[in-house]
Amino acid sequence: MNLKQLSHMLALSQTTVSRALNGYPEVNEETRRRVIDAAKRHGYRPNPSARRLATGKTGMIGYVLPTGTTVDIDPHFVEFLSGLGDYARSHELDLVLSPADADDQETTYRRIVANRQVDAVYISSPRPADRRVALVSTLGIPFIVHGRSEGLDFDYPYTDIDNEGAFHEAARLLVQLGHRRLALINGDDRETFAIHRERGVRRALAASGLALGEGHVCSLAMTEENGYRAARRLLERSDAPTAIACSSLIMALGVVRAARDLGLTIPGDLSLIAHDDVFPWLKPENFSVPLSTTRSPIRLAGARVAERLAARISGLEEGARGEVWPVDLVVRGSVAGARA
Repeated sequence: MNLKQLSHMLALSQTTVSRALNGYPEVNEETRRRVIDAAKRHGYRPNPSARRLATGKTGMIGYVLPTGTTVDIDPHFVEFLSGLGDYARSHELDLVLSPADADDQETTYRRIVANRQVDAVYISSPRPADRRVALVSTLGIPFIVHGRSEGLDFDYPYTDIDNEGAFHEAARLLVQLGHRRLALINGDDRETFAIHRERGVRRALAASGLALGEGHVCSLAMTEENGYRAARRLLERSDAPTAIACSSLIMALGVVRAARDLGLTIPGDLSLIAHDDVFPWLKPENFSVPLSTTRSPIRLAGARVAERLAARISGLEEGARGEVWPVDLVVRGSVAGARA
């Protein structure tokens, strides 16, 4: 079935049907739904070349993928991408990955925008005063940042979780349980999410007259091996922590292994809380001792970023609105009162 036949069947003009399928805001919701349902029912798919000529849109979302020997594609990114891809697929959007030198991503952003390869882009893993956000905000293309960048003198659209609030609540719980020596095994502290998490822990400790001890903060790529090595260094100190807050369930696997190798029990000798991005293959309740967590599904964040990008492409969303999602604290068996 082609556009002319679909339009005739619905008794609508081809222009109205095309605009309904492409998300134009001037088409009312009832008509849009009727057109989309009929298109799905009869297997109609717009010709991509014709759609681009008619609308000036590619139907593609872009992501500049940093590459190089120092770059690892970790499971957190893959899980986020899965959520984004699920939404894009169900709304007939495609995702284009453009590889770039990790130290010069701006050149690739300029190229894909100049060549009109995509309708919108998203930016991930932002850092303070992020040059990518500063650049893309001037290029005239819809975009969303997954996370936040501090130190910019303008507003921009983003979707983030309350990393500071989450780790403040985790640390506050540990303090309430009598722990005075806490440690943080964090992600890359050049990135804003890790800065916010450390800030949350420090704020909770300061409220009780405490502080993170010298050497009690580790910032590393979030792998099981790094979690193990960081925990060994911390737990072999003379002033070893009695509680650890950890930025990832994957790192927490390493912490549990280190505690076991040192003959320590959880939560008897060590209380442990980790952030849970809700991986389908790694569940905190399946740890040898069910793990207390701060919880926020990263796959849902990916879907939300795609949803907002689609809305910005169609004109349904404008402006520089930021979203900050609350994070749940789920208490399980891995925390207990500090030993006297």
